Parts: sequence; C-alpha cells; structure tokens
Amino acid sequence: MNLIKSTGTFGFYTIISRLLGYIRDILIAIFLGTGLLADAFFVAFRIPNTFRRLFAEGTFNAAFVPSYTSETIKGKKNANEFANNIFNFLFLGLLILTIVVQILMPGFVSIIAPGFIDDIEKMDLAISLTRITFPFLLFICLASFFSAILNSYNKFAAASAAPILLNIILIIVLFFSKALGDELVYYLSYGVSLAGFLQLIFLYYFVKKFFSLKLSFKFRADNKVKFFFKKLLPSIFSSGVTQINILVGTIIASFQASAVSYLYYADRIYQINLAIAGIAIGVVILPQLSKFVNSKNKEKISFIQNKALELSLFLSIPATIALVIGSEEIISALFGYGNFNKESVYNSSLALFYFALGLPAFALIKVFSSFLFANHDTKIPFYVSFVSVLLNILISIYFFNKIGFIVIPIATSVSSWFNAIVLFIYLKNKNLFYFKNHFILNLLKIIFASILMGLFFNFLLNFFENQLSFNHSFKSIYLILSVLFALFFYIFICYLIKAFKISDIKLKY
Repeated sequence: MNLIKSTGTFGFYTIISRLLGYIRDILIAIFLGTGLLADAFFVAFRIPNTFRRLFAEGTFNAAFVPSYTSETIKGKKNANEFANNIFNFLFLGLLILTIVVQILMPGFVSIIAPGFIDDIEKMDLAISLTRITFPFLLFICLASFFSAILNSYNKFAAASAAPILLNIILIIVLFFSKALGDELVYYLSYGVSLAGFLQLIFLYYFVKKFFSLKLSFKFRADNKVKFFFKKLLPSIFSSGVTQINILVGTIIASFQASAVSYLYYADRIYQINLAIAGIAIGVVILPQLSKFVNSKNKEKISFIQNKALELSLFLSIPATIALVIGSEEIISALFGYGNFNKESVYNSSLALFYFALGLPAFALIKVFSSFLFANHDTKIPFYVSFVSVLLNILISIYFFNKIGFIVIPIATSVSSWFNAIVLFIYLKNKNLFYFKNHFILNLLKIIFASILMGLFFNFLLNFFENQLSFNHSFKSIYLILSVLFALFFYIFICYLIKAFKISDIKLKY
C-alpha cells in the first residue's frame, strides 16, 4: 500500500463530495438562510448525518477492519461467515432502532433540540422532517459495512465516492426550490433518505467481488461476533467523539435563535479539512496497521505511524492557520448570498475561527485512535473520549448564558485538545508509539512553511480586500484564487526545505 496515493484517492473523492456539498449548502443558504425552516431542516439533517459520520467516517472501520483482517488470514470462508453474521445482526438492530425512533420521534427531537420545545411550529416541523430523514441511518450504516470490507482490501475509491450521491440528489432538489416554496424542506428530507438507499446499492455492486451476502435471521452470536460488538460500541463513541461534540453543541445551540445554522455552516468548512487530514489517513492506515500488528512487525508499525502522523500535521497545520486568518472572508465568499446576511456571516465566521483552533486535535484523535484500534483496543479511546465529551458539556453549559453559542466551538476545540494529548501520553507510556529521528525536524519544517504560507495568505486577503467584500458579486472567485496561490506557495516552500519530498509519493508502506 502507498499511504500518500491511498490517502490521495480517498481525499480526491472526499473533496469532490465536499465541493458538491458546498454547492448544496450555498443553495440552502440562499433559499433558506438561517431562519425557522433552516433550523428545523438542519436538526432533521444533523441527526442522521451525525450517525453517518459516526459509522461511515472510520468508526465502523475501527471495530470491523482489525477483526475482519484476522479472519481473512484464516481463509475467505471464515471471513465471509464472520461478515455475514455481523451484517445480519447489524441489519436487525438498525431496523428495530429505526422503527422505535419513528414511534417515539417527538420525544427524540425534544432531546436533540430542547430549545425548540417552546416554539411549537418549529418543533412540529423538525419532528416531521426527522421522520422523513431518519431511514437514511439504516441505509448508510449498512453501506458503511460494505465500505469497511472494501477498505480491508485497500479499496478506498468506491467508499469515499459514495457520499457524492447525497449531494447530487439534494442539489437537484434545490434547483426546483422556487417551484417548491416552503415545501422545499420536505423534498430535501426525502432526498436524504433516497440518497442513503442509493449509496447502499452503489457499494453493494463493488463489494460483491469480495463478499457474498446471505441475508438470514438464523445467525450465530459466536465469540468472534460478541468480541466485535464489544469493540463496536466504545469505538462509535471514541472514533466519533468530534461528531458527538458537535451533536452536543447542536442540542445546546437550539436554545439560541439561528445558532444551529451558524454552527452548521462553520462545521461544513472545517470538516473538509478534517476529512482529509484525519479521517482519510485514519481509514487508510488501519488495514495495514492491523496486518502488521497481527504479524508483530514492529518496524513497519512504527514506520506507518510516523508517516501517518507527519502527513496529518502536514495537512492540518496550514489549514488551521488559513482558517484562523481568513474565517470571515471564507464564510462571506462561500455563503454570503441571498438570505445569508452580514450578521449570519459574522456569527458563522466566529464559530469557524474557534473550530479551526481545534482542527489539528480533531485530526490527531483520528490518527492516534487508529493506532489503538489496530491493537484491538477500543476501550481506552472510549474512556478518554467520554471524559472529553463531559468536559465539552461542562464548559458549554457553564458559559452558554454568558457568551452564547460561541462557547460551543470553543468547548469543542478545548475538549478535543485534551483528548488528543491524553491519547498521545497513553501511547507513549505503553510503548505503542515512538518518534523516528527525522520526525521532529520534519515537524519544525512543516510549522515554518505553514507560518510563511499564513503570512502570504494574509497578504492576498488584504490585496483582494475590495473584491472579497460582502457585497461583491464574484468574491468566491477571488477567495478560490487566494487559497490556490497560498496552497501552491506552501507546497513550494515545503519542497524547497524538504518538508515534502517527491520520493514520499512512491514509498510503499
């Protein structure tokens, strides 16, 4: 496996998906803005989408890939039997969950968005929309199962491309927004569930080569299956801690008008960076790490760990600096149109600024957790994540009445740095990770190149100040140009000081 090539494949399709997601969100911003309809839809969309991120973006992989890899070593028959048992348990459990939540939806939405309770119109709309979107959870979790099998064989393209379908469908719906009027949010919600079903079919087409599905309720809960589900529950919490923190933030933000929408738009921006700097790398390294952990090849394990950490920081540190420097210009250029006014830009950019401060931590959590998941350890990441979420909740609740919704991204970043640092200390103390000699030098080079890039990016924002103003029609073009210039400048500096080498692209891991 080639780490950079595989991460590049995963990252390429992820970027395509996120760019389409941006087009989707700018259309939503134009036609819904940050009012009642937007808040209700974002709650309805946030719930299944959070579960999608929990399952699809590495969490299911964390529990499944190490176990499935162990079974493939024993033979295809063993691997297929194990996978079918897991699939059938998963299907039945998700089906029951979906039915129960549909019945109890008013109470479920009250828990997720308690701030809506006093607004009967907003609450009723959120309940109706969430009933429509919730089946997406069933489809996408089963699709994640197929993705995990493909990832186990180092096949990352189809799994990373599948989310594109969701954005395409929602964009198609949004093109008819004028004709649909206030009914638009209902059609968007139906589009969400339809997209989940199509992703499931799409991934099944690719997974057939590696896995023979046998749907049956006569499955066996043997020790291997029990061990998997014992790992799955803590891995959902630990690998998805960033998404859980965001969900917690949504619950608290529902008490402030439009706050859910502000957080949503900020979240969309930094999630693009997290998807590549953390999620993609974590997903890509897990199959190989699991293989080398099984064969006890310590040299290969250490090599992959150091390269994965280096690549994660190579991507996340400059992204953090750029988001901190240009948060307002970025939000304005990407979403500042139609009903998305100056106040919405300011509040969303403030949220983005504080989310950005935690971006390297979000990425490191994904990478460090993968080191432990490869060793079949999901308990320690779970315990650390649990404390991290409690810290997030305490900070958010204590300061919410004093400074409002902005405490949510602050608390998310603080708790994420706590999580990342504790995981790092544990890995070091247990001798599950150590730095290679060249790592610290490369890190210093990355930081130096990132600072220079930040200065250059700040110069570009000032140079294009008039073109990036809120009322300028083509501000997004000037933002894209500034980002591209800054990106090429960063890569050029890294190449000059050898923080990045062409030979790294060809290395096999």
